[in-house]
Amino acid sequence: MTVRLLTNIGRLWTGADILSNAAMVIKGDRVAWVGPAAELPRGIPGVIDDIVEADEVENLGGGLVTPGLIDAHTHPVYAGNRWAELNMRSNGTSPAEISAAGGGVASTVTVTRGTDPWTLCNGVRERLRLWLLSGTTTVEAKTGYHLTRDGELADVRLLRSLEKEPGMPRLHVTFLAAHTVPPEYFGRQRDYVDAIGMWCVDAAAAGADGVDVFCDSGNFGTEDARWVLSAGRAVGLLPRLHACAADNIGAAQLAAEMNCASADLLHEADEQDVKALSRAGVPAIICPVSALRSGRTPPVRALLDAGVDLALGTDHNPGTSGNTTMPLVISLAVSLFKMSVLEALRAATVGGATALRASDRGALAPDRYADIVLWDADHEGAFAWSMNLKALKVWRGGEPIN
Repeated sequence: MTVRLLTNIGRLWTGADILSNAAMVIKGDRVAWVGPAAELPRGIPGVIDDIVEADEVENLGGGLVTPGLIDAHTHPVYAGNRWAELNMRSNGTSPAEISAAGGGVASTVTVTRGTDPWTLCNGVRERLRLWLLSGTTTVEAKTGYHLTRDGELADVRLLRSLEKEPGMPRLHVTFLAAHTVPPEYFGRQRDYVDAIGMWCVDAAAAGADGVDVFCDSGNFGTEDARWVLSAGRAVGLLPRLHACAADNIGAAQLAAEMNCASADLLHEADEQDVKALSRAGVPAIICPVSALRSGRTPPVRALLDAGVDLALGTDHNPGTSGNTTMPLVISLAVSLFKMSVLEALRAATVGGATALRASDRGALAPDRYADIVLWDADHEGAFAWSMNLKALKVWRGGEPIN
């Protein structure tokens, strides 16, 4: 396996500490050693006898280095766009009026169902590539725009196949057939919920990691969510929940009760929700772009003060957020949620790994994946200054991808 030595790292966020004048040794796809350059050992047992014999040595020019970022909430599998609908919204058209005109999630479902698999795959591939090039090495990716058994399972398989291609981020695939009720089930929501429960075993077999439900008064109630999440958990899928996005019907309380892997969005979460998530140890995934669009802010400081693990997501989707850039999300978390830079960076790395139950990434420490980003900056404060901090170089599993 290739042994790489990265030297002259000006500032290094390891996921736990900031180190100045640091160095890192990579063996294969894992970190073998990391620390101050002055403490770089001559040899590392089981890795290399003499550090001067490293296969590759790279001087990073005093730059800022972090673990690869983790986007913990996205919806990337869709076709078409809803730009006309977004224009209507900006002119004051209500969601109900847009839905009556054929807009909303249903419009994306119609276009996605009518798009050939090759075209759909190419679109998703291009989006995922953008994430990796901007410094995001792991992406949580939901299905949810086919809303048929075969279509949703095909989306799971599509994501798994793309992950194996060069130049793609690592993926955590979430089965979101419970996104909304499709038109063919109009008036038969319970039948659709029962169907999703039966599809979960096939989703797990196809390669899904988790199962999610959009739980609010306009989509699925708490009992529907409980049924679907229980069915998913029974076949090994990690339960997640879109909670308190537009209103509060008890979704965060349900996420705590069911010990979900994450409770997401939380725009309308209250003090009792924060306490419940804290007691249950359920991580919260917050999405600044969506909060900004909705004009509602989740109780971020209360969550932090209560010891809830926070992760960040772009909430990329065709209806509200076209963003695939986690540096923008970090910057917005600082300015909109009043998080410190290190709080936001932690949420975009360690917090994301916690929410995805992926202990092999999110930090630069021995035996973790060597998912690394060199930024166009020499201090982490640049994330608060730039809304789109540039990734100069990205390594996925020790291999440079740009």
